[in-house]
Amino acid sequence: MFVAMNRFRVNKGKESDFEAVWRNRDSQLSEMSGFRTFDLLKGPEAEDGATVLYASHTIWDSKADFVAWTKSEQFRNAHKNAGQNKGLYAGAPNFEGFESVL
Repeated sequence: MFVAMNRFRVNKGKESDFEAVWRNRDSQLSEMSGFRTFDLLKGPEAEDGATVLYASHTIWDSKADFVAWTKSEQFRNAHKNAGQNKGLYAGAPNFEGFESVL
């Protein structure tokens, strides 16, 4: 199993806009071999009150399945408008990948 997470610092007051982007996009994940599940998680507000932490969380059968997703036409289609949402974020997303050991 492979877990892929992107952490986003979303500008305070932009939470509903950020969530709408994810809710309304056509990710095409279900078309991909090895894809199991997707979740968008909302975390805490930063101590300075300027941002709210979010994480996108996908589970795959293997790291190879995830890598295949990142090189696919479906990935390009799902991310083609990402640049239009830069005002929602405080910096670039932070990717974290984890392989199952137990």
